[in-house]
Amino acid sequence: MLSISELADRLALNAVAFCRHYLSAGRRAGNYWIVGDARNKEGRSLYVHLTGPRAGRWTDAATGEYGDLLDLIRETCGLLDFRDVAQEARRFLSMSQPQMASSENIDVCERRLANRPAAERARRLFAMTQPLAGTLAERYLRDRGLLQATAHTALGFHPSCYYRDLATGSTEAYPALIAAVTDPSGTVTGIHRTWLDPSGGKAKVADPRRALGGLLGNAVRFRFPPDEPVPVLAAAEGLETVLSLLEVMPGMPAVAALTANHLAAFCPPAGCLRLYIAGDADAAGRQAIKRLSRRAQALGILPLVLAPELGDFNEDLRWLGAGRLKTNLRAQLVPGDAMNFLTP
Repeated sequence: MLSISELADRLALNAVAFCRHYLSAGRRAGNYWIVGDARNKEGRSLYVHLTGPRAGRWTDAATGEYGDLLDLIRETCGLLDFRDVAQEARRFLSMSQPQMASSENIDVCERRLANRPAAERARRLFAMTQPLAGTLAERYLRDRGLLQATAHTALGFHPSCYYRDLATGSTEAYPALIAAVTDPSGTVTGIHRTWLDPSGGKAKVADPRRALGGLLGNAVRFRFPPDEPVPVLAAAEGLETVLSLLEVMPGMPAVAALTANHLAAFCPPAGCLRLYIAGDADAAGRQAIKRLSRRAQALGILPLVLAPELGDFNEDLRWLGAGRLKTNLRAQLVPGDAMNFLTP
């Protein structure tokens, strides 16, 4: 049986065929395969090395994620269990699919995929941030109608955050809003950066928002009580969606998964009884709602979808006002939750 490194190497030797199979929406550009993302969307954010010593290595410029082709199978196919990743890799290589030798082997393999240096870099960067109050990040969020952001310890401000243009290789530094991505135990596994323009809005760069570190199964968490069950939870894709909901439901525990794919893969905490899902209205968002709803139901959790009146909940907050947003949410929440979480 091939070891995990040998399996990854065998995939790398077949990188072109791999990309044609799993990333058919992309195209070859010299020694790279270019595609939109790991869900096989059209675009140019994700690139895979096809030749040379880095063959089989990939990077998503939009999220900062990277890995080998085993990681890409996991992301592309939405797989959580490494047994399924290895099985799919063997299927692609037209190999037999033997059982893994032991649970110890599986644990080692999963750690290999999960324990990336990026997670440590993310922890160091978040430790360097300062509270939002009085910063450019607070001003940016207030301009988005988000007035309570300084209350959230998952958010910080970095006055000079490194930014690299992946197309040109040039580097600069911009102020940035930093959000901590954590696992269920509260350990920081990644970060989400929004680079800012000192004159207002996001920085004028190709990718003003990027994630770094381990996002799969984790999220930016708000209002999670330490060492206590979370019977009611709101989950959404974007930071601003969650922060908009918290403007009128300040006591509601909530998570931002940051992408539709990661929202679909989010695992609600033990003790959760009701999960409110505020997904985006595009095709990827609708698919994420379906997948997360199925996972919640399998765990005995009631999934409930929250829908905005306009394009998203931040637009509702900014253009319709907090009062109208509360009225809309009151009609969608379980009555007891509306009483407990909506502000008067």
